[in-house]
Parts: sequence; C-alpha cells; structure tokens
Amino acid sequence: MERATAERLRASGIPEEYHPYFAERGLGGLAEKMGIVFEQMSPEHSTARMPVEGNTQPAGLLHGGAHLVLAETLGSVAANIAAGPGRMAVGLDINATHQRSATSGWVTGTCTALHLGGSVCVHEVVMRDEAGRRLSTARITNMIVERRA
Repeated sequence: MERATAERLRASGIPEEYHPYFAERGLGGLAEKMGIVFEQMSPEHSTARMPVEGNTQPAGLLHGGAHLVLAETLGSVAANIAAGPGRMAVGLDINATHQRSATSGWVTGTCTALHLGGSVCVHEVVMRDEAGRRLSTARITNMIVERRA
C-alpha cells in the first residue's frame, strides 16, 4: 500500500484491518472534505465524528445535508463491510428527522444495524452534539449486489 494512502486512512480513523479494503476502493472525497473521522467500524456498530465548522448553512447552523452525509457515510461503510468480498452495497433510501441544531464543536454519529441480510442492510444513525443531545435521526437502506469488475 502506498504510504500516502495509509497516512490518509489513519488520519480518517480507519482501523488497520480495513486498510486493504479502503486502499482499493477509497473512502470517498466527500467524507474527507467534510472532516469525518471514524472512531469505531463494523457492520453492526460504527461511530464517526464531524466538525460543525466548515459544514454550516448561511445561518451558522450545521447544514441538514451534512447530517445526511455523516449518516450515509456511516451506513454505507457498515453495509459494505457486511457485504463481504466480491459484493458491495448501493444506497436505496436515506431519510432523516432533525431534532436540534448545532453551531459549534463536533457532531458524533452512531450507526446501529437494524437488519443485516444477504440482499438488504438497514442502519439507524443518531447524530449527537458534544453534550450528548440528539441532533438528528437517520435511517439508511442499502442493497447488496455483486461487484462488477
């Protein structure tokens, strides 16, 4: 693995055991631009955090789309790990309800599997501020398909 790639993956919090997977596929430019850093990663339970700064809408609040980027990043990564070799997850649906706003600090997303099937994975992602207050709740559904060459 190229040294620069390994350093980028470490900076994004990707566990060493998943480096070969992400070295081949990449993490995705949007996740890096948003400043998303993973803390835990598995098909059943994943967490990542994202700064509010740089991800706000004109009123200074964390952009609702930023919530969805964090949720989709977590849910898609978890579903792709669950898919296993030769298969991949593709998004079917994502939705979110925003309960509270954030104007500073970091937001943490906690992704929990609701269903890990052979053809469909469903995850719930809850975003919280640094005080532990729920900011939004999202659900993402991914379809598992054979990976094309």
